[in-house]
Amino acid sequence: MGYRNSERSRKFYWEQVAQIKRLLERYIQEQDSSIDIEKYLNICEQLNQEPDPNKMPLNPSDFPMEVQVAFFIFGFLDDNWDTMSGTYLGKNWGTIEYLFNLYEVQEPRIILYLLKLYEGLVVDYKAKKAEQKRKAEERKQKASSGGKQYTHNIKG
Repeated sequence: MGYRNSERSRKFYWEQVAQIKRLLERYIQEQDSSIDIEKYLNICEQLNQEPDPNKMPLNPSDFPMEVQVAFFIFGFLDDNWDTMSGTYLGKNWGTIEYLFNLYEVQEPRIILYLLKLYEGLVVDYKAKKAEQKRKAEERKQKASSGGKQYTHNIKG
């Protein structure tokens, strides 16, 4: 990801981090899509279009090695869920030092930063999706009841 020992290289480093963040956001959104690289290439072939690398679905191997290590470690961390609401709360970080030692992670600070960045993006994305789903259900309920909500019909 670059060295950060001068002002110019620090700027370059943070530009790289910003680019990685944009790619991670796109990667997370694409996880809900049913289109993978093979399907995308088939669609382009059928439409006689040249594949656009900027529209092609991302693969973990498209990321720098540090991000790939972060993906690997992220997969070993347990998920935390709110048992009352079913809300995703992120990862359980209790085993992170053990995993770093076990897999001999060379740059734990960078990997931890990438892990927390990725986790934050995943939590935000899932929260937005849950909010959209909740609002859609409210609209559906409002439309089916003619705008009136009858609490006596709600099962408890």
